[in-house]
Amino acid sequence: MTDAQPAGDLARLTALVREFSAERDWEQFHDPKSLVLALVGEVGELAELVQWLPAGDAVAHFADPERRRRAGEEIADVLVYLLRLADVLGVDVLAATLDKQAEARRRFPVAEVRGVAPRRD
Repeated sequence: MTDAQPAGDLARLTALVREFSAERDWEQFHDPKSLVLALVGEVGELAELVQWLPAGDAVAHFADPERRRRAGEEIADVLVYLLRLADVLGVDVLAATLDKQAEARRRFPVAEVRGVAPRRD
């Protein structure tokens, strides 16, 4: 996959989400605060799917097709609200993610942190 493909995919997905909102006249409800709260709610619904699972059992739990489908629905909801928020704020999600990943690679060199949970300083 080329670097242009993910950007194109994200741009198309963002445009679809924007169009969906516009067709329903929902932009009026899509201020940053409301979108963040909706995003938090969707993350909460995703968290409910793993809330009481032992950490070591989670991957096997979602091997079940119905459970994986439910997780996919909630992950999609999270992504939709995240893309909508980025669109409203004028944030280029791909560029911001690439910048953040480059910074993380600098802050957490493999030789120093391999197998060690990162700390926030």
